[in-house]
Amino acid sequence: MRRVLPHPILSLGLFVASILLSASVAPPSLALAVLLALLAPIIMLALGVDRVRVKAPMAIVRLAIDVVGDIVRSNWAVSHIILGRRRHERTSGFIHIPLDLRDRYGLAVLAIIITSTPGTLWVEYESATGRLLLHVLDLVDEETWVRLIKDRYERRLMEIFE
Repeated sequence: MRRVLPHPILSLGLFVASILLSASVAPPSLALAVLLALLAPIIMLALGVDRVRVKAPMAIVRLAIDVVGDIVRSNWAVSHIILGRRRHERTSGFIHIPLDLRDRYGLAVLAIIITSTPGTLWVEYESATGRLLLHVLDLVDEETWVRLIKDRYERRLMEIFE
């Protein structure tokens, strides 16, 4: 089974993403999704990419629910800023967040989560110190952002990957 699906989680993710992006379950879309789900992990195996070790699969579901909720809330907040209802009330800025997460896959997922959430941007990560530089469009309280990233995302990612 490992020869056909060397990275089963990646295969499943690619299949689901392909179907969602095509917004169709027509035979050509399904065929492309299956092809992508089967070939990409084999290519990664040939390149010598390490396997991802997921330690808490149910934490992925809880994290995904939180991320979707945060993205919806952020979209709403950013739309109010852009449409002018709060244009003059916002203060954007940069904050440093000390991270304990060191797993490269966990850091990659954290970067995707942060950058996918409107109003936030992963700017820089210093691997020697574990500090993340984050840009926030509407920075009200720096400590709230630090707690949000550490408690809501980093803790779950450490549970999943470390």
